[in-house]
Amino acid sequence: MLHEKRILLIVSGGIAAYKSLELVRRLRERGAAVRCVLTRGGSQFVTPLSLSALSGDKVYTDLFSLTDEAEMGHIQLSRDADLLVVAPATADILAKMTHGQADDLASTVLLATDKEVMVAPAMNVRMWEHAATQNNLATLLARGVHVIGPEEGDMACGEYGPGRLSEPDDIAAAVSEFFQSSSPLSGRHALVTSGPTHEPIDPVRYIANRSSGRQGHAIAAALASSGAKTTLVSGPTNLSDPPGVDVVRVESAHEMLAACEAALPADVAIFAAAVADWRVAQAAEEKLKKNSAGPPVMEMTENPDILATLAAPSNARPSLVIGFAAETEKVVAHARTKLERKSCDWILANDVSAAAGTFDGNDNTIHLVSADGVEDWPRMSKAEVANRLAARIAEALGTD
Repeated sequence: MLHEKRILLIVSGGIAAYKSLELVRRLRERGAAVRCVLTRGGSQFVTPLSLSALSGDKVYTDLFSLTDEAEMGHIQLSRDADLLVVAPATADILAKMTHGQADDLASTVLLATDKEVMVAPAMNVRMWEHAATQNNLATLLARGVHVIGPEEGDMACGEYGPGRLSEPDDIAAAVSEFFQSSSPLSGRHALVTSGPTHEPIDPVRYIANRSSGRQGHAIAAALASSGAKTTLVSGPTNLSDPPGVDVVRVESAHEMLAACEAALPADVAIFAAAVADWRVAQAAEEKLKKNSAGPPVMEMTENPDILATLAAPSNARPSLVIGFAAETEKVVAHARTKLERKSCDWILANDVSAAAGTFDGNDNTIHLVSADGVEDWPRMSKAEVANRLAARIAEALGTD
């Protein structure tokens, strides 16, 4: 549920800090990567070594660490995470958050972050019920801080009432629910193709296109981050598998079509792969040799049209079918023609001429062509293209 989500857990002082060890375990069981910041007070109850052993990462404690702060570590910690969780959150750290105080690493990270924050309060019942704490809490809630607990029960001090830290299972469940609610494509299935196809000539030679797969892989990663169950059918690339994505590796166009059909049904299908248009009708079983007769004559035949096949009306057709048009000239005009010919919903047209540097590059310039017209996107990184496309897909599917 939390696959590849990055949680920064801030452990402040209080007897309930011992529960943070179990919370780390529960978050990691759900697939999250957990990094910990331990306050001076928190270290009186749990050790950095314990948190490090359970999180599998370094534990950060010192605002003035020469090694960490050489790279402005408190800024990086605040921004590398997908969510900051303060558990336990003492009355002291809630007050610091309210008033923007930054006198240690934990409070500085919380002030420097541009990510969302969840707090799990834990303190004596009198401290919890004090007007100052309740006013601080009201301010934090108004700022959008997420709060879980506290629970009512026996206190370590012998009193009874609200102020107990929520159980680690409940905090981990709240973190999961946070990401589910912030995932606009949750419950959707996305199919993405990426990379080139290799069409064999003989056992050692093949026909292929100049595709690195970077754009298709970035799209799959963005859809997965948006909550979609994502299947990536990829031709041969040198790229790592995107996190949280089911990857099916193929070689040829026929294999790619079969893998796509096996992955259906899907809510959205994005065909970013550069599929070879032709293949050798009969690939040689042995390596072709040069001889005095000159180059071999190879009969070519068309490969299956994966985009047109899956965009055709049928019960299995995805609600939204998106193709790519890699063009070297008349980019938008050719994309309009392809949109009609392939019966898809959108075409993402891009210039792949040598001057554009799209193949093997990190940037792309996209024109989204649909029946409603053309959206000209500015030049941006392929990751930014993927995120923008994921947002557009969520918007479109949200109207189904």
